[in-house]
Amino acid sequence: MVDERITTRDDGVVTEQVVERDTGDRVYVEKSGGGGLLVGLLILVAIAIGAWFLLAQNDRENAETDAVVGAADQVGDSVSQAAEDVGDAAENAAN
Repeated sequence: MVDERITTRDDGVVTEQVVERDTGDRVYVEKSGGGGLLVGLLILVAIAIGAWFLLAQNDRENAETDAVVGAADQVGDSVSQAAEDVGDAAENAAN
């Protein structure tokens, strides 16, 4: 004769069910629970946080690149203006 005892435990987050079967010479224990759902949700949250950090880092790098390009444009404009001033001074000196 097989005796079977089923125990269910619910802590509000995880529901666990334990089935014990006693066949006389051996006792079989089966455990099942809803912990997989909780683990899956935690992994999903971790992926979302990681994606947010990567996107924020990309935005910071774009802002830094824009700042460097802007500074290089200003230096280029200053050099161009200085070259024009030198050319004008040379032309005035020649006249």
